[in-house]
Amino acid sequence: MSYQISGKKIRSRKGVGVSLSIESVGRQAQGLLADYGLLLAFFAGWQIASTAGWLNPAVFPPLDRVAQALWNGLSSGALLDDIAISLQRAGIAFLSAVALGIPLGLFMGQVGAIERALDPILQLFRQTSALALYPVFILLLGLGEASKVFVIFWATLFPILLATIGGVKEVDPKLIEMARTFGATRLTTFRRVVLPASVPSIFVGLRLSATTALLLLIAAEMIGANKGIGFQVMNAQYNFQIPLMFAAIFLLAFLGLAANWILVLLQRRLCRWNTSQH
Repeated sequence: MSYQISGKKIRSRKGVGVSLSIESVGRQAQGLLADYGLLLAFFAGWQIASTAGWLNPAVFPPLDRVAQALWNGLSSGALLDDIAISLQRAGIAFLSAVALGIPLGLFMGQVGAIERALDPILQLFRQTSALALYPVFILLLGLGEASKVFVIFWATLFPILLATIGGVKEVDPKLIEMARTFGATRLTTFRRVVLPASVPSIFVGLRLSATTALLLLIAAEMIGANKGIGFQVMNAQYNFQIPLMFAAIFLLAFLGLAANWILVLLQRRLCRWNTSQH
């Protein structure tokens, strides 16, 4: 709607508001396309190519069949049990690695002599694949839950530990010196300076460890397991239930994205002072 005033047309506030709203929606749509356009094009190409027979539908089934298999598994409760078991294994291992890795990393980062003494063996274990050690863990702990949880714990510990040590060592010495100049005790300096400055690096290790936990979870569940999403992937492949196999794979990818999203939100909440996080 517009009005004629002194020979000039002026839009009403309602019209301006609608225009701004449309422009805002347009900008949001452009942002979504810029972020996820390639991914959407990939899925659309997969669906079209499989439906048209350009890809072997027995190996790459159409995504609507994958979605149907995922819905059937969730609605029947079969995949829900696998999700719960997998999350339990990965969660216990990840939280155990956090409980050990962060305090140990904070301690080693501040005590240079201990960090220098332990660094060679940490680097050795870090470069040794956890999957290569999995047979050793099976020999020690058996084929039960303990070996599966421990191999995930082993793989997730080192990213958290090393990222925490690195975060402590990268704290600006001038900040520590300034705090001590103003009479801060060693404990106060740690709580108010060292720990907050180390949090961004710690979260880098946490996000890397969360991804590693899911990767090792799949490998652990493919060996000697009868439940879990990794087992479901292998079992569906053995029985040539390819849509269900891809459904389990996509489910794992979604869990990984959800874990990363939660950690990013937590990092932004704890690091409000760090403008580079926003």
